[in-house]
Amino acid sequence: MSSGTDSAYRILMGLLEARTGQTLSPGRIWRIEMSLKPVLQQHKLDDMDQLVAALVNGTDRTLLDDVIDAMLNNETFFFREHLLFDEIATQALEELRRINAATRQLTIWHCGVSTGQEAYSLAMQLAEDGNRWAGWQFEIVGTDVSRRAIARAKTGIYSQFEIQRGLPVQRMVRWFDQTDNGWLAKADLRRRVEFSVQNLLIDRPPLARPADLIFCRNVLLYFSAETRHKAFIRLRSFAARDAFLVLGAGETVLGQTDQFVASRRIRGLYEPADAAAQLAARCA
Repeated sequence: MSSGTDSAYRILMGLLEARTGQTLSPGRIWRIEMSLKPVLQQHKLDDMDQLVAALVNGTDRTLLDDVIDAMLNNETFFFREHLLFDEIATQALEELRRINAATRQLTIWHCGVSTGQEAYSLAMQLAEDGNRWAGWQFEIVGTDVSRRAIARAKTGIYSQFEIQRGLPVQRMVRWFDQTDNGWLAKADLRRRVEFSVQNLLIDRPPLARPADLIFCRNVLLYFSAETRHKAFIRLRSFAARDAFLVLGAGETVLGQTDQFVASRRIRGLYEPADAAAQLAARCA
């Protein structure tokens, strides 16, 4: 921590937690200096102490947004964990198709969507299986606390490196056009997903109806136990009765919440605890 005092780092860590709910363990403090170096250069600041002083004494909202965005982990790519997407397509979506057959409506919420690849991936998957979903109405919403990430998701422009992570050539050509600025998602794909800035712990997601399928992958990892408990309550409040919750590989509901339980219907996914209890009672 050579470019600032310990107090500066504590203030930055507190700011990250206050604005996003995310915490940094002592072993990950090194990420602050590494991630904020471009912000220092952009705003012509010498070190972390100057940065904190500018944040405390100034009114530059752009600087504040830049600092928060830089400290967030926005790692994502198309069809991240292909086996998971295959399982969702063949099991979770089929179960929801049966449950919602009367209304033919399906709402999918990607919480912590980052730059949008995950939401676009599922939109592609559903569109490519169009015959099975003929006559259905889809609402696919991606939200994230990062304004910069959401802005990028809305543009639908990805670099050569980003477009190759998870996308075979056939899908690249079908769903994206190569431009001078990168690979641009075609209008037909962009219109299938709505992106919005949202803080899971504070804001209501822009959902027209409760979500049938919620992706919240590798978001809760960075929350304290107390904040994670609150997040699960929030997720449940926006979930449909028979919803499925998708978490990251290193995340679980066990010992974390009473709002969700491991799904008895689909291995590796989670579902609202109240609905699971009613299902168990009927099957007893």
